[in-house]
Amino acid sequence: MNWMEEVLKRKDDFIKDTQEFLRIKSLLDETTSKEGAPFGEGINEALTHMLAKGENDGFTSKNLEGYAGHLEMGQGNEIVGILCHVDVVPEGDGWSSDPYGADIRDGKIFARGAIDDKGPTMAAYYAMKIVKELGLPLNKRVRMILGTDEESDWRCVDHYFKHEEMPGMGFAPDADFPIINAEKGIIDAKLSFSFNKIGSNKGTKLLSFQSGRRYNMVPDHAEAVIQSDVAHTLAEKYNRYINQYDIKGSASEENGVLTLKTEGVSAHGSLPHTGKNAGLLLALFLGDEELDENGKSFIGQVVAFFSNDTSGEKLGIQYEDEVSGELTVNLGIISYTSEESGELGVNIRYPVTGDVERISEGLKSISEFQLTSLSDSKPHYVDAEHALIQTLKKVYEEQTGERSELIAIGGGTYARSLKAGVAFGPMFPGRPDVAHQKDEYVIIDDLLKATAIYAQAIYELAK
Repeated sequence: MNWMEEVLKRKDDFIKDTQEFLRIKSLLDETTSKEGAPFGEGINEALTHMLAKGENDGFTSKNLEGYAGHLEMGQGNEIVGILCHVDVVPEGDGWSSDPYGADIRDGKIFARGAIDDKGPTMAAYYAMKIVKELGLPLNKRVRMILGTDEESDWRCVDHYFKHEEMPGMGFAPDADFPIINAEKGIIDAKLSFSFNKIGSNKGTKLLSFQSGRRYNMVPDHAEAVIQSDVAHTLAEKYNRYINQYDIKGSASEENGVLTLKTEGVSAHGSLPHTGKNAGLLLALFLGDEELDENGKSFIGQVVAFFSNDTSGEKLGIQYEDEVSGELTVNLGIISYTSEESGELGVNIRYPVTGDVERISEGLKSISEFQLTSLSDSKPHYVDAEHALIQTLKKVYEEQTGERSELIAIGGGTYARSLKAGVAFGPMFPGRPDVAHQKDEYVIIDDLLKATAIYAQAIYELAK
């Protein structure tokens, strides 16, 4: 079977359908949520669009109260799952064209969701469509599960699997080729500061400190407001600090109140070492200053346990394994006001053989803070000898002529919803990752190539 030839026969329709799908602004908007559309009108439109398309092409469809849906073909007791999502992250600023225009330039479709995950969803859909239209015999059911809340809290997955059976194996077209068979565990931990000091030192008081909005992003902005008798001197010292270490920032003073701002470089929380944490850069400066007792204690603990360390060594939780690499720590939120409100938001990605209890104890070791909440998404791993892995390796190598290596990541995909699930494309090795960025795009030829891979994979897994 020449799978690529079958894809190219449908190329024009495929591109048109992909553009149409990308033009739906499927962004979480709970202000427009209602019964049957829990995440808002845009996401519901995208979900019903795909379900209607599937019905029109002869698939069996089901809508689970707008939380998720599925399209199915084939027969048998076993199910091969294809886990996709129709929601996207906010578009942000600075685009060269309409984020929902799905313009084509230089062989690429530009749109929010082009690579994450609406373009790949359409590729997997056409792969199913090809297998169906060719009338190939299947001994298993093939089910495309369409999630609606992947970019937020995964409420769609929770709802779906409360009501529907779990596929025996499957893949998520929402990451990298060749095959991602290991995903680290993900912990979000909130630490609250204990205000138990009184008094001040040398007339300098930390009024507030703010950095970051999300646990899973390296913060690119931080701001501290300080009341000081020596504000002007402190501002000069800060300017020398940022110049010495080539940091972007500013200092402004008015009536003895000093505002310090620091700019860093944002990065995904799973790769904290690739960014520059603005909060930690500012905390490092303040750590050498004589602040009031509460401020000094708060900043001192931040510096002592998190500065210049993304591996958890200072917390005593450093760990790595051969399957998934090393643990990472991202201090995504630093928040403090002198009116007795201080907290840290920590995002930890831990190896598949990691120990959550050990991590929890490490966080509790920060003496001036209390661990007030901890959520844990367990790590996910599929053994290299599993039939799913062996089949996908065979398909990838036959379609590309390249060796199929197994990959471990710190991020999380829908694949971890299945006991035997892996992330499988659509991004080929060497391609830049433009997901969640301005001018997000997908290379059309890559998407066509991925469709051929998915078509053969579906047939091989379900025949």
